[in-house]
Amino acid sequence: MIAPAPHSPQPARERMLHVVQGEFAVTSEPDVVLTTILGSCVATCMWDAVAGVGGMNHYLLPGDADSSGDSMRYGVNAMELLVNGLLQKGASRRRLQAKLFGGAHVVHNLGDVGVKNAEFAQRFLRLEGIPCLGQSLGGDRARRVRFWPTTGRAGQLLLDSTHQEVFSSESSRRPAPAEPHNPAAGSVELF
Repeated sequence: MIAPAPHSPQPARERMLHVVQGEFAVTSEPDVVLTTILGSCVATCMWDAVAGVGGMNHYLLPGDADSSGDSMRYGVNAMELLVNGLLQKGASRRRLQAKLFGGAHVVHNLGDVGVKNAEFAQRFLRLEGIPCLGQSLGGDRARRVRFWPTTGRAGQLLLDSTHQEVFSSESSRRPAPAEPHNPAAGSVELF
């Protein structure tokens, strides 16, 4: 008689969680993959590998919020909420690491908001002492980003101008106000 083969468990199915403009997400669930699509916006992927927790934000404009009350559109608020969300889930500030994506110049009438967004994110990480282990910033192409928050693994796909989901939202935005305070083609995976 032949013994039945031992049952090997199926690998956990990944659950995609899309982070849209002006939002952030933090999780310690190993089956969650955070995704977003970026033009001139910037997404910060941040994690603590020891605590097994990570998150992503997606902000539209550098600097501080104006009086409109839509604070998550702005880099300072988005970064602070991401860091605080990670700390609340058990991350240690001294173990935080980051990767940055976005900041492209995809719509000509938006000026250099992508460059300003990228510069803001880099400056924030430097001032907070959070190492940036990888980045894909600038250029003239939108990006689709995937981030595995418990491990820090990230990947991107550069998009061409036929991907309307980015360009319709980018072109409907007003040009960025002045900041109040002072690419190769294809798919890339950053480990």
